[in-house]
Amino acid sequence: MYPFHFVLGALILYGFLYVIPSLMGIYYSFTDWSQFNQGIHFVGLANYKAIFVEDNAGVHYVQYIFNTLKFTGITTVLKGVIALGLALLVNKGIRFKNIHRGLIFLPAILSFIVTGLVFKSILHPTTGLLNHLLTSIGLEGLAQSWLTDPSWVFTSIYAVDAWKGVGYLMTIFLAGLQTIPEEYYEAAEIDGARFWRKLFHVTFPLLMPAVMVTTVLSVLYGLRVFDIIYVLTNGGPGDLTDVLYTVVLKTFGYGYYAVGSALSSILFVFMIIIGYFMIQFMIKNEVEL
Repeated sequence: MYPFHFVLGALILYGFLYVIPSLMGIYYSFTDWSQFNQGIHFVGLANYKAIFVEDNAGVHYVQYIFNTLKFTGITTVLKGVIALGLALLVNKGIRFKNIHRGLIFLPAILSFIVTGLVFKSILHPTTGLLNHLLTSIGLEGLAQSWLTDPSWVFTSIYAVDAWKGVGYLMTIFLAGLQTIPEEYYEAAEIDGARFWRKLFHVTFPLLMPAVMVTTVLSVLYGLRVFDIIYVLTNGGPGDLTDVLYTVVLKTFGYGYYAVGSALSSILFVFMIIIGYFMIQFMIKNEVEL
């Protein structure tokens, strides 16, 4: 048992840099703090009412909450399925598998800012590499305004986010796959099980802890997504792709500090609730295993 003072310094820094600012943000969400008011006054749930009930000067906050939840759900499933498929592919039975693993993981080490800037250039409707390539091979009909067309902008964001994130999730799945004893597969083969039966009756049940870890990480990332959307579209076209954190930034930029604090508090509550139930589900499944 280590003495408490070993972690005292880290706890003090954590308290000053995270706990106290978070509590202050929650307090300010119940006030009328803005650059347009003289002083700060307690207004109760008025800011939350403006977010969930009223149309605040044409700003539809509920839509931004929905965008955040939609992004979280779609990217969690998309990245999870692709990462699992790649992990199964490069786990064994493929030549130069270490090279393939490195290439797939490589995008994960890039920052979201760099990734966003590169793909913003690639997806540009007139000078972008993708449309230029499609046109050069006679498929100009497939060229799109990837980041400005409302029909394609979300798809483009999901694709870029998946390209950036699947490598990291793949490594977690690989670690889980390599902990499964070969004897289980050999026993299944003796019983006549083929690939799909082994996948559903051996691999998936024993890989469930890794699945839950990647799901929790993806959900928590999705709820607080900011960088990739800010760089690719800045919430555009219009405010179609705005999510909670991009709106928080804009709200603070407009001088409505209390409303921005309320939005941050709502996101904080979402993360606690969703994270708690997912972790409880993960612990329950680990016990059953």
